[in-house]
Amino acid sequence: MPYKFLEDVGTADIAFEATGRDLPELFTTAADATMNVMIDNLDAIEARETRQIELSNDQIDMLLFDFLQELIYFKDANRLLLRAGETQIEQKDKAYFLKTKVAGERLDDARHQQRADVKAVTLHGFSVAKHDAPEAGWKAKVLLDI
Repeated sequence: MPYKFLEDVGTADIAFEATGRDLPELFTTAADATMNVMIDNLDAIEARETRQIELSNDQIDMLLFDFLQELIYFKDANRLLLRAGETQIEQKDKAYFLKTKVAGERLDDARHQQRADVKAVTLHGFSVAKHDAPEAGWKAKVLLDI
């Protein structure tokens, strides 16, 4: 599994560390980890509805922050559980641009085994970093308020 939950970080929070070979994989993995905090079985989310998410930010860590907040917003506003699919991240000038297609469905209490209600991503301990050899790729640490 390309993410793991971090224990003993907070009492009203759940933390995880996500990894990816590149930024699109990191963002997809972090999105799955966020959804996995909300429901037990990610495979129970069927691709019945799609949305296009386009975001930009001057900082890569804040772009991930904004992306995860967007997924939480869809859950809160529309009861939509969404998983990231094809994801593109480009850097132009001094800004990062995210374009991703997310797919999912409305929360179904009968099929989606709920774990926790994520309220927000917090900035406490939030980080995104590129790692070189031996494990080249990207790593993010995320703390979710529940």
